Amino acid sequence: MMRRRDFVAGLGVLAPERKPNIVLVLLDDLGYGDFGCYGQKIIQTPVVDRLAREGTRFTDCYAGGAVCAPSRAALMTGLHGGHAPVRANAGTIPIEPGDVTIAETLKQTGYVTGGFGKWGLGDAGTEGRPTEQGFDEWFGYLHQVHAHSYYTDYLWDGDRKVMLEGNRGGQRAVYSADLIKDRTLSFIRRNKARPFFCYAAWTLPHANFEVPDLGAYAARAEWHENERAYAAMVSRADAHIGELSALLKSEGLERDTLLIVTSDNGAPGGSNKGFERFRSNGPLRGTKGTLYEGGIRVPMIARWPGGVPAGRVCSAPCAFWDFGPTFAELAGTKMSGVDGISLIPEILGTGPLTRRQALYWEFHQFNLKTMKWQGEMKQAARMGNWKAVRQRPGGPLELYDLSTDIGESRDVSSANPQVVERMERILRESHTPPRPHDKGRATPVADL
Repeated sequence: MMRRRDFVAGLGVLAPERKPNIVLVLLDDLGYGDFGCYGQKIIQTPVVDRLAREGTRFTDCYAGGAVCAPSRAALMTGLHGGHAPVRANAGTIPIEPGDVTIAETLKQTGYVTGGFGKWGLGDAGTEGRPTEQGFDEWFGYLHQVHAHSYYTDYLWDGDRKVMLEGNRGGQRAVYSADLIKDRTLSFIRRNKARPFFCYAAWTLPHANFEVPDLGAYAARAEWHENERAYAAMVSRADAHIGELSALLKSEGLERDTLLIVTSDNGAPGGSNKGFERFRSNGPLRGTKGTLYEGGIRVPMIARWPGGVPAGRVCSAPCAFWDFGPTFAELAGTKMSGVDGISLIPEILGTGPLTRRQALYWEFHQFNLKTMKWQGEMKQAARMGNWKAVRQRPGGPLELYDLSTDIGESRDVSSANPQVVERMERILRESHTPPRPHDKGRATPVADL
């Protein structure tokens, strides 16, 4: 049987000896059901729907966590929530020099690396900032709370603060999401002659709900203003992805580039924010900030003409900590000491994934005023079609069969004691004590 690496190396879609470009579009707080190809009936997302037809749509992809920073830490390091270096949702808690990121791994193999949008893993002046974590270029936000403002008066260009004169004094002339998108496209144009990793960590459609143009949703007078804005922001993100896809085609890069589109966690709740009207989390229970499916299951589309099978639907469970090993294999290297596995067999449609015991998540609350952990840790795991959720240490374990109950409405723990016992062991063995999160300063905020 041909080894996966031999298959990748021999793909006719690549120019001789050229490693594939990798573009990862990570949207922010976009729910499992916000794209048309995942069942959305109201918000229009024609570009992503087309990419799903032209590539592979993953039905069982999971974020690294239920909120921003832990999810991105798992993505960048290949470690699940029980091992990841950042487990609290504060943008000034940095990853450290010993943490190996996707960008560092790919850079060592000759990739030029660029990140654009929201970082959330180390503020200015810390060793966690992206320019210290393998990125040749960064443009956007460092602290995630700063990223709530689409009309900010400054962004970070590498380690340099760039003032946006059009937004000085409360003006609203520069919409940051558009500016960050333009810089993303510029990076691709400037580096088309060499392999590149483009991390498009775009902030749409995360709050604040503000957008220059409501487009087709302006006439929806019966909707709450946040609903109109949210729908317009999702459609704007779709249009931005369309510009990116068109650029890859016009520059002759389509057949050399793996493009992945996903989201960092589920959509939040709130009846006045559109998530109920639009069913942003689809048939899933829970929202951002919970470990039910609605908090952690996310859309994922992979497109690579000539490499990724078109029109395919993949139901193999996978998670953000698999992305690093996957990209490393495409680059001809490995990420060692990680929890993830390579998704190449499912992305290329060449076979099933390597067997593993389970996927694991945990969720912590951290008091940014006292700089101490507070509340009780929540845990969840998926083993095959079994899903376990525990709301507090020592508390009862909820068990769901996702093959018949994707909405996690029927706790079947009492009928499956042997499965519960296995899940108990997984939760116990997957957790390690979190790294101290009291280094440096963090900005207290009520809602991250």
